[in-house]
Amino acid sequence: MLKFFLKRVLQIIPVILGIATLVFFLMRLIPGDPAVTLLGDNATIEEVARIRTQLGLDRNIFIQYLSFLRSLLTFDLGRSIFLQRPVINIIMESFPATLELTITAIIITLLISLPLGILSAVKQNSPVDYVGMIFAQIGISMPVFWIGLLLILTFSVNLQILPSFGRGMALGRCIAELFATGSAVPLIESLRRLIMPAMSLGIMGAALVSRMIRSTMLEVLESDYVRTARAKGTKEFAVIIKHAFRNALLPVVTVVGMQFGTMLGGSIVTETVFAWPGMGRVVVAAISQRDFPMVQGGVIFFAFVFAMINLMVDMLYMVIDPKIRQ
Repeated sequence: MLKFFLKRVLQIIPVILGIATLVFFLMRLIPGDPAVTLLGDNATIEEVARIRTQLGLDRNIFIQYLSFLRSLLTFDLGRSIFLQRPVINIIMESFPATLELTITAIIITLLISLPLGILSAVKQNSPVDYVGMIFAQIGISMPVFWIGLLLILTFSVNLQILPSFGRGMALGRCIAELFATGSAVPLIESLRRLIMPAMSLGIMGAALVSRMIRSTMLEVLESDYVRTARAKGTKEFAVIIKHAFRNALLPVVTVVGMQFGTMLGGSIVTETVFAWPGMGRVVVAAISQRDFPMVQGGVIFFAFVFAMINLMVDMLYMVIDPKIRQ
């Protein structure tokens, strides 16, 4: 297992390098000059030239690329042009909000998709199955930003029971304060602000995962070992959970892992809709400002997190199915 783990970690290096190279050159292809964006359209040619020299943008692009790679090898993501702060510090401040949103969304995804997918498979062609598949089709068809806008219209505008934007105190601090002071007010307020953006991501994920669970469960329920378990008189609940669902788990884990990574990247749209102060909004603002170091650092960080999630999924395979260890 250790050999497999080290091999996968080494495979991450060329992936990160390839993504870093791609984002570096793509950012240079975007129309606009960071120096002009920083100074404004009324800046003189001399001022623009001075800023370009300070930022190193007057050098040959391949020299810039080599300098970028040299910094990347020392885990230096550069300094934001507009915020004038190290990119890694900005990421460390904004990523916890994105991670909090994504983890909550994946929990909502599992709470909806697991029972819905299993019931749809067990009760195939029943009203439960039809309702589940209609939900899945709607969830897959609707863009995440549209789901978010519908939630805002329903719960903020019409019912006026949930705030439409912003983030409360971090959940970790809220829970610590709950145990320290016994006050649940900050926790409730944070959850009220978190529930709609998390639901908009969670519904999209639940639609896909529930369909995957249903299809894999239908295949497993027709297997010989399931029929044998039923013939032995094993209770139906044990047959479904212990025999069928466990053996249908591998593709489900794959999809859930991919959804977690997709939500991290897809949270950019959700954070913009709900004014959530996460990495998504920072990267979007950096793109419009031509803040090369911030965009490059954000994309590379997202790629690294996505690669680590895939590694965790591969390690889970070995826990679920001992045959894979061989």
